[in-house]
Amino acid sequence: MCSALSWVWGSSIAENEEHKMENCAFDNDTDCKKDNISNNSKLSGLKNPTPKEAETNDGMLYSIEDTPAWYTCFALGLQHYLVAIGGIIGLPLLLAPHLCIENDEEGNVARALLISSVFFVSGLCTLLQTTLGIRLPIMQGATFSYLPPTLAILALPHNQCPAPLPEGFMNSSKTLYNDTDGSIVDGAEVWQRRMREVQGAIAVSSILQVVLGFSGAIGFLLRYIGPLTIAPAVALIGLDLFSTASSHAEPQWGIAMFTAFVVVLCSQYLKNIYIPFPIYSKSRKCHTVRVPIFKMFPVLFALISGWILSLIFTETGVFTADTADPSHRARTDLRTSVMINSPWFYFPYPGQWGLPTVTVAGVVGMFAGVLAGFIESIGDYYACARLSGAPNPPQHAINRGIFTEGIGCFLAGVIGTGTATTSFSENIGAIGITRVGSRRVLQVAGGLSVVLGMLTKFGSIFVTIPDPVIGGLFFIAFGMITAVGLSNLQYVDFNCPRNLFIVGASLFVGLAVPEWMKANPGVIQTSVTGLDQIITVLLQTSMLVGGFLAFFFDNTIPGTEKERGLLAWKKHNHGLEDMEEEELKNAETECYSLPFPTNCCRFSRYFPISPEFDNDRNYNAEHNGAVISRL
Repeated sequence: MCSALSWVWGSSIAENEEHKMENCAFDNDTDCKKDNISNNSKLSGLKNPTPKEAETNDGMLYSIEDTPAWYTCFALGLQHYLVAIGGIIGLPLLLAPHLCIENDEEGNVARALLISSVFFVSGLCTLLQTTLGIRLPIMQGATFSYLPPTLAILALPHNQCPAPLPEGFMNSSKTLYNDTDGSIVDGAEVWQRRMREVQGAIAVSSILQVVLGFSGAIGFLLRYIGPLTIAPAVALIGLDLFSTASSHAEPQWGIAMFTAFVVVLCSQYLKNIYIPFPIYSKSRKCHTVRVPIFKMFPVLFALISGWILSLIFTETGVFTADTADPSHRARTDLRTSVMINSPWFYFPYPGQWGLPTVTVAGVVGMFAGVLAGFIESIGDYYACARLSGAPNPPQHAINRGIFTEGIGCFLAGVIGTGTATTSFSENIGAIGITRVGSRRVLQVAGGLSVVLGMLTKFGSIFVTIPDPVIGGLFFIAFGMITAVGLSNLQYVDFNCPRNLFIVGASLFVGLAVPEWMKANPGVIQTSVTGLDQIITVLLQTSMLVGGFLAFFFDNTIPGTEKERGLLAWKKHNHGLEDMEEEELKNAETECYSLPFPTNCCRFSRYFPISPEFDNDRNYNAEHNGAVISRL
């Protein structure tokens, strides 16, 4: 009898027995493997395929408009949910110490509620994006783009973590703190006050993304942003976080390196290994299909492997219970009480940590995250369209996607996840592997994330992951972010001293200035507290310092379009735009129209987010076609 687990992997193939490309999706045929690998190599560089390569999209098991059976939708939706787990849980656990969440029972429950909130908001944003946004099968989740400005806000003097007061102070049974504003508060209020400041910054800054999408100003901004701007800005997101990764790995470097090794082993060395799984279909009964399981879930395999190894060392006494020993933090039983103390059900709601507070410094600093977030998302839109067999998104769909992401970031801000949301590249890669590009599958994944986000016991399981395991994952994740940024330089002429100067200066200054600011807190003294905070947050945000410097130099130092790499971008034209104009228009209408009539108002064609918006297709091909290869 075939197992339930194997049915999850193979049910979609069983339904499509007569499809001409069905066996190519998961079998062991060499040509099929090469085709699968080709799809994913395109994703890794986010390059646009040639028209000949675009023809392989005919082999999709489910294209964007297809609706699989309900049980197939559930199985494939669960798969997308599992792919996204690694990225979703990492950010709340990383932010916890910076928010001054203590390592006690109350702090562990707070971590569980944060993880549940991130799951809930990620699912909600996925449903919004796939239904009312760009309508591509694209998963939304927590983003690292907003992390540098968030850490800069939490590093301000008034957000430094206070020391606990003596036990029993003011006859309180809880541990109290003398916060930096002079108030005596408990541990919950300490971290929630800092969370409210981050919430306000994310919520207000997201309005910029809403305006950019609604006004259609995206195309105008992209005229001045080239690979020499994108590369340093994105690379500095990863480079600036090296201390965070090492601090998590510090308690037990062996576990951290083992976890990182498993990620590398699965994603690089075992990526072309296809594991046979038994499935059942009416025509062939029980039979097997081969699945590239290591390529699909490297983070999940590493997390579980590191977790199990830490459990073994905990139970055998290798990791001591002595709190003075650094390896104590690698034990798996430190936070198990959270699974008992956390509630079974919790509904994340706006203002759950209190009314968000808005500071000018926080909002201005968070604009850097907005810029990086929407550029990353636009690149993901084109990659997702290419892999799901959809026509390239027209301007109104991109505008609507950015607009919807802005709404999602606003929801993340008011609900209080500690970070904003953007598209998940990992899930786009899963589409290329599984050949399933159905919009309905991602809507199911979003629904699962919403439901499981309300089950706090589920989120509490991830709180028990030892810090070194998370540190090992961060080493690979932050390294990949850096590499993705630097990959944009492949279009730039590095025989030109101008480009060497821009890249070198922006990267070095982007690292040096924030590091100096962190080592000299309070060094900015303008006699205006608000202005001091704004300057401090801006100069402590690496991606903003390096990205702005690169942007300024690239647009002011003389250089040809070829030297700047702009011509190489423009050569990546849209493969499906070789179709006849009328055929392309019909395909776009079917894929990117909203699920309700939008032509009832004669003014709808003047709104940039409306499917009736009359945009210049030649302008899109010239200015937006370049974005495909950016991230």
